[in-house]
Amino acid sequence: MTVSPTAAPNDNRTPAPEGPFDLDRLLQDVADVLCAEPEEIDPDENLLDQGLDSIRLMSLVSRWRTEGAQIAFVDLAERPTLREWAELLAPTA
Repeated sequence: MTVSPTAAPNDNRTPAPEGPFDLDRLLQDVADVLCAEPEEIDPDENLLDQGLDSIRLMSLVSRWRTEGAQIAFVDLAERPTLREWAELLAPTA
């Protein structure tokens, strides 16, 4: 079976909006990779304690970098709360 290189993979993630990486956006993206509802995730708690592992974190980094975020895996791993990520990903003036 041949798969078109432009074919989208079958997944149930909410399409990521282009643009700012605000707390609501990050919350939704993390909820998607954890198969959880955004309300279930505490933005001030360590995401590793909430089920985020390195593979899922890498998928988020990759996704966000393709959308223009200038962030590295280590940046997020060293500060593993959504609030800290929102600060790291906030546009600089």
